[in-house]
Amino acid sequence: MRRLALIASALLLAACTLGPDYVRPPVDTPPDFRGATAPSSEPSLGDLGWWEVYADGTLQGLIREALANNYDVRTAAARLLDARAQVTIARSFQFPEVRGIASAPYQRIEGQQAPLQLRETFAPSGGLDFGFELDFWGRFRRGTEAARADLLATEFGRRFVITTLISDLSSAYFLLRALDVQLEIARRTLDSRTQSLELVRRREAGGVAGLIDVRQSEILVADAAQTVPDIERQIEQTENLISILLGRAPGPVPRGRDLGRQVAATVLPAGVPARLLEHRPDVQQAEQVLAAATARIGVAKSDYFPRVFLSGAVQAGGVMVNGQMFGPQGIFSVLPSFTLPIFNAGRVGAGVDAAYARADEALLQYQQTIIVAFRDVSDSLVEYKKQQESRVQQEALVAAAIDTTRLANIRYSNGVSPYLEVLDSERQQFTAELGLVRVQLSELQAVVRLYRALGGGWQGQETVAQEPSSTPKQ
Repeated sequence: MRRLALIASALLLAACTLGPDYVRPPVDTPPDFRGATAPSSEPSLGDLGWWEVYADGTLQGLIREALANNYDVRTAAARLLDARAQVTIARSFQFPEVRGIASAPYQRIEGQQAPLQLRETFAPSGGLDFGFELDFWGRFRRGTEAARADLLATEFGRRFVITTLISDLSSAYFLLRALDVQLEIARRTLDSRTQSLELVRRREAGGVAGLIDVRQSEILVADAAQTVPDIERQIEQTENLISILLGRAPGPVPRGRDLGRQVAATVLPAGVPARLLEHRPDVQQAEQVLAAATARIGVAKSDYFPRVFLSGAVQAGGVMVNGQMFGPQGIFSVLPSFTLPIFNAGRVGAGVDAAYARADEALLQYQQTIIVAFRDVSDSLVEYKKQQESRVQQEALVAAAIDTTRLANIRYSNGVSPYLEVLDSERQQFTAELGLVRVQLSELQAVVRLYRALGGGWQGQETVAQEPSSTPKQ
């Protein structure tokens, strides 16, 4: 017993977990986002749920439908189930494998028998067969740690799919509402120009206006008329896009609030840059990929050392010989064994080098993902700010264009100016009104891009239980 205790103590002392433990690498974060207008102490826009950012109830209903039926989201959920199963598979190697066995061989010989030959035998038996590899060097513990990191990476990948879906769907919905406004403007302009054409024709018939005025008025009507079917085409194609995001066949899409009432907030705080690492699913996914690659270094290093196996069986049965039963009988066997790598032409060393290289690659990808995340936020902040300024100027342009058209029609009706002045002013007004809608759309889409850049959109979804990556999973 003393010797067994000494051997067991030596084995316990020898058991260890090879490879480096994962620790989040240091990241240089800027004190504030470039282009931020709100103080960084305010809560980030990314902390809000999508239902708090997008006020349109119709859009909220579409997002819920998309989260339930979109094929990319469902595919990501299937990947998550696979990753969960892989954790169970990896962890199972840390435990003995036990199998039930049973047999009942029967033999009977007819005819002439040799001396001492048994005419009839029957030997039923049953028992358990087991095998176990002792995890001295942490091969299976590191493998389980890597599988759990893969699970978290898959979960964060699912969140990234969700944020992308909400961003794409919101942008498409805002585009649809903008096209609706443009179609309304085009049809209203077409009706107005058609009425003006009739007026010019009457003036030309009365000798007050010339034929050139009629042709110029017809140009205005044709210009507005050709815009209507083009916008209608874009509307139907956008509805088809939204339908695909909803996971259904192309069809009509319901509308909700007007374009100008989709987002009520005028100040969009970005928050503290360091918090971005906890919000962006792609950054968290890249970190878990790095954690998995770090754990697999230990798996590769364990191939340098011996592998110890225990196998055996426990059986019970009996033997019947020529009609006489012997038993019951019991059998217990244990077979310890080990393998030791001696020569493999550098395969084990190359495997360790490959594991380190993959960890270095994952580290670089993680660092690059962080830098790109900071850039996305800064780009979105400056885009939103400049689109706001552009909208203010475009609104002033539309107001001036409308008033110019009014004055040009008065001057033309009084015979002060030619119809060319009316033509130019109406073209400017039409272009300015369509331009204002495009600027409003760009401003809304800047909000969408900023919300996504800050990692918002996945809130409210079920998530897997997270464990600190810096603690190895045993």
